[in-house]
Amino acid sequence: MPSPSIGVVGSCNVDLVVRCADLPRRGETVLGEDVVRLPGGKGGNQAAAAARLGARVSLMASVGTDEAGDWLLSLLRELGVDVTSVHRTARATGTAFIAVDHAGENQIVVAPGANAELDLANIGLDRFDVVLAQMEVSQAVIDAAALRSRSFILNAAPAVPVDPETLARCAVVIANEVEAESFDSSKLEHCVLTLGARGAVHLQRGREVDRVTAPTLEPVDTVGAGDVFCAAYALQYALRVPAYQALRFAVAAGSLATLALGAQGAMPTRTEVEQWLARA
Repeated sequence: MPSPSIGVVGSCNVDLVVRCADLPRRGETVLGEDVVRLPGGKGGNQAAAAARLGARVSLMASVGTDEAGDWLLSLLRELGVDVTSVHRTARATGTAFIAVDHAGENQIVVAPGANAELDLANIGLDRFDVVLAQMEVSQAVIDAAALRSRSFILNAAPAVPVDPETLARCAVVIANEVEAESFDSSKLEHCVLTLGARGAVHLQRGREVDRVTAPTLEPVDTVGAGDVFCAAYALQYALRVPAYQALRFAVAAGSLATLALGAQGAMPTRTEVEQWLARA
């Protein structure tokens, strides 16, 4: 199959992950295991996942001129991601603080840092088959990406208000159940609603047209599974495969991504996803 070109606009962070028996409740302190440093940020995760799945990927992001920024870009280059459009700034590279319990559930606090300085002014987006973005960067960046892309897919995460005109320009909006409360799916031509362990649903003008159930797996860490889902769906969309097939592929890819620690720990290849689907 051909390798489509995907431009990813979004955040790039260092993830500091600590595993614990149970996630803390409000005001509670719990003891955890050793801290692990992993690459993350929704933009970096989705770019890495799309590259692992066989797409030609360019990342538009902003990281610091610090060691953390050097480390993140080195890892992305190793995966084949084009990082020539990543902005470098004196501001510290974004950092996410993540607690993960033994069931794979998580709590996350993000310090955006350099991500806040992303600017698309001098970057051409119409050269990509699909541009994929998320809401961990400014609304102005998202608006510009939607306006200047041939096909724009928005992962509406985290849940923040989005300009209705921007939503109207989206080929597809991808959101989980909480994030979907921030917009009216009946006004969107295509919305993909992710349901975690229950799979995903494709809505057209608010009406369900496809549903795929997730495979039964024992998750190690659900951090980044949604980002792999988005990258996989964007790849399938760029390949112009039927909507149900795209949804099924994305659900399988996202599920397989839960089998190792870290947002970029278990990103499957296209062959691995296709082999799993064939066996299923």
